Amino acid sequence: MVNKDFFAALADLEHERGIAEDVFIGALSSALASAYKKQMFGETGNVEVRLNPEKSTIRFFLLRTVVDDDVEELGDGEIYLKDATDIKKSAKVGDVLSEEFVPKDFSRIAAQTAKQVILQKIHETERDNTLSEFSDKEGELMSGLVRKVDMRNVYIELGKGQIEGLMMPTDQVPGEKYEPGDRIKVFVKRVRSGGRNAQVLVSRSAPGLVKKLFEEEVPEIKAGTVTIKSVSREPGQRTKMAIASADPRVDAVGACVGNKGARVNAVVAELGGEKIDIILWSENPLEFIAKSLSPATVVSVTQLGEKSAVAVVPDEKLSLAIGRNGQNARLAARLTGWKIDVKSESSASKLELGTADGTEE
Repeated sequence: MVNKDFFAALADLEHERGIAEDVFIGALSSALASAYKKQMFGETGNVEVRLNPEKSTIRFFLLRTVVDDDVEELGDGEIYLKDATDIKKSAKVGDVLSEEFVPKDFSRIAAQTAKQVILQKIHETERDNTLSEFSDKEGELMSGLVRKVDMRNVYIELGKGQIEGLMMPTDQVPGEKYEPGDRIKVFVKRVRSGGRNAQVLVSRSAPGLVKKLFEEEVPEIKAGTVTIKSVSREPGQRTKMAIASADPRVDAVGACVGNKGARVNAVVAELGGEKIDIILWSENPLEFIAKSLSPATVVSVTQLGEKSAVAVVPDEKLSLAIGRNGQNARLAARLTGWKIDVKSESSASKLELGTADGTEE
């Protein structure tokens, strides 16, 4: 069956859309085979379509496996040996008989099938190309427009609306409200490609969001003079961020706070009032632990074992050091990577915890 116009149209699509002709050929072969199997043979045939662009031909074949005449009932795509030898004298049990046929109503069905396949392939290719462009956005900050909110997820148009970001419940901040039309900043967690389930996963709760917001606000971080060492966060409530300066002349904390608190306040505003503790990082882990328990004053920190320490604070500062529901101590532990046991001075004295092996602040 010759169809030069059909293949000419495929060649035009390859040129205009940048979609390889063989991609269309493979998809069309499968789609046409499926369409004609249902129309002509129901569930009892296996149809193969062979498209040859060089000869501009489309050929249809019914494939059937030869079975012994003693078989009581034919299965899907099977033919008895006695019938097979009428078609091909040398046929034997186990052979796959390929019989060419001319389909009925070819033009209408082929046109419908080709249209569906082509539209689907154009959509898939454009989506994959867009995803490919977004693949280097992982770990970056992006501005987006809330498009839709359902019972669980928030859908956000990213960039110039070329692609949709998905923000799942675990990536949403408790207490934050998202309404269609809202413009928000999100952290790109992952670009997940693969068939129809390709997605850009974004977050408002990830610690990376805080890090990227400070990079945006603080030129010293973008330039590499000030480094963010670690971030621990309980979204919507409090964040602790450890920073260090590569230049002794640059005040890392001052750079992040900004003139009259302008820089840190800009980040806090974007996070809806979330509290942020900016901690000066130290190479001495015990000193770092003491600083991480800010705003509490720490008397001493003593190492108990590998990555385990006890921090002693004045009696009146114990609740401040631990924080509401243990939040301050919990965030400090995540920030430093150490297990921290916080005790008051009176409790420490009973346990005879000294400061000889620790550090004082």
